[in-house]
Amino acid sequence: MNLRINDTMMTGDHTDHTARQVPGCQHEWEVSWLPGKTLDRNTAITAMILADIAGRGDMSAGHRLWPHIQGWAAELGLTGPEAVAAASQPPSDVNREHEQPDRQPDREAAD
Repeated sequence: MNLRINDTMMTGDHTDHTARQVPGCQHEWEVSWLPGKTLDRNTAITAMILADIAGRGDMSAGHRLWPHIQGWAAELGLTGPEAVAAASQPPSDVNREHEQPDRQPDREAAD
């Protein structure tokens, strides 16, 4: 597993989910598979670990990582099955558009 973490963005090798720093909020992060939740940086890393692991495939209760998955999920206020199910879903188109680094800003919105 490889997470790439910089000052404003996190990505993983086995997931299309991302975490990004909330614009203008140094200590708040959003994770694409947890819409509407604001996390701190450490919790966002936990969420990205779960997304990267869930992206590998069959992560059921019998998997050797299951005790860790349950612990990480609990940090997010979820059960292991809830976290794996949510993190296994692809990001919504809205999240993908929002994360596109080459996307041009909407000039009408800026005016």
